[in-house]
Amino acid sequence: MDLPYLPWNQPPHHADRPCVRDDRLELSYADFATRVDGVAEQFADHGVGPGAIVAVALPNRVELLICLAAAWRLGAAATPVNPVFTESEAVHQITDADAALVVKATDDAPDGGRHSLIVDELRPAPLRALPEPATTATDLALLIYTSGSTGRPKGVMLNHANIAAMATSMVDALHLTADDHSLLVLPLFHVNAICVSYLSTMIAGGQLSVLGRFHPVEFLGAVERLRPTYFSAVPTIYAHLVSLPAAIDADTRSVRFAICGAAPASEELLRATEARFGFPIIEGYGLTEATCASTSNPVDGPRKIGTVGVALPGQVVAVMDSHGDLLPAGARGEVVIKGPTVMQGYRNRPEATAEALGDGWLHTGDVGILDADGYLRLVDRIKDMIIRGGENIYPKEIEAVLHGHPAVLEAAVVGAPHPVYGEVPVAYAALHPEYTATTEELRDLCARHLTKIKIPVSITIQGALPKNPVGKIDKPALRALLATDRTTQGF
Repeated sequence: MDLPYLPWNQPPHHADRPCVRDDRLELSYADFATRVDGVAEQFADHGVGPGAIVAVALPNRVELLICLAAAWRLGAAATPVNPVFTESEAVHQITDADAALVVKATDDAPDGGRHSLIVDELRPAPLRALPEPATTATDLALLIYTSGSTGRPKGVMLNHANIAAMATSMVDALHLTADDHSLLVLPLFHVNAICVSYLSTMIAGGQLSVLGRFHPVEFLGAVERLRPTYFSAVPTIYAHLVSLPAAIDADTRSVRFAICGAAPASEELLRATEARFGFPIIEGYGLTEATCASTSNPVDGPRKIGTVGVALPGQVVAVMDSHGDLLPAGARGEVVIKGPTVMQGYRNRPEATAEALGDGWLHTGDVGILDADGYLRLVDRIKDMIIRGGENIYPKEIEAVLHGHPAVLEAAVVGAPHPVYGEVPVAYAALHPEYTATTEELRDLCARHLTKIKIPVSITIQGALPKNPVGKIDKPALRALLATDRTTQGF
């Protein structure tokens, strides 16, 4: 299987083309390949070889991408570690991965007692001739740890066949070419940034600009200065951008589309962002266990806002009932996935792997509906469903109503234990900084659009809603907050 994103598989005519930059480095494709060889040589000197795993605990910067490719050159895998993890979190991942080497930003960063390299010590070029690359499609490429909303994070095993299929699928679906320029703003410990922004761009022969962090004003400045043609982001980023004062403006005409994924976005947010900045937002859906994306609205075909689009090339997306039977269009059930992007399993978790993949389908835990044209609409997470007195309540339906108020920027609904009904819905909202709303107004809005059992028993307005490391609203954190506040809320 061809792995066209690898530096040594790039065509010779790409050598002098701009490849990747951040605020410290700017490299051509040839420069990037040379640095990969230098770091691969260092890794080999520290005992890294086929089958080993390198932990890379760095913020977004070019060296992180170099480290991934350097591990791959040796037939090894990489596990990107969130650089702001606590020592306990970082050591859990490094230890669970049995990392042979840790690349970290500073000497005092946690490494779990493993051999380590400091990023500033990485070699810019090899000192001697290297052996031929030892990379095959069946080699483990990435070990990506889930966000750990329940229990300890699990390592998702993705081989090169998985990531090649994913990145190639994105190139085809997004019609990427060597003229494209990706602005990478999402964290590189997640598959979205690695596959959609980095690897897809390498396959297309385009260029990649890496931002170290997201700040809305700085981001728009980077768009104006660097002139990217696309970027991938999460709803929180679009919420921040659309909330900027009207006086803050930027030339965004270079952007031919933007991608929205990782969490559902409200129709109001998507329309407001498109109206303000002028580029279409392509909403998609996927999960780490399927190497990132499984559906997307077409770039040049019918877009159905409110859906997450159709299955990407090479993947099959279906809806299944609780008995394991596939359901027809219009029926509600669990979203299941098949195809070359489905993970190899969870590291050292055979029972969890069997639960997710046992019948040949990847079970997502998401509830969705496919329409007659194959467009998927997400209803909610199975685990987030609230059962009130035997009636199923989907928080996303309530959240959609709250998003209908012009002042609501973010909304989340979780279930609170109730001695009679079992559970009742409780809502949290964050407001647009230029608008106001009261809890009474939001409750009245819900009363106009929802049956009585779906109306939240309480609505709390906060400055911002908590997020997990990949930018999704952190519902477990809200449930924890609810557990401490419930005695004062009268349920």
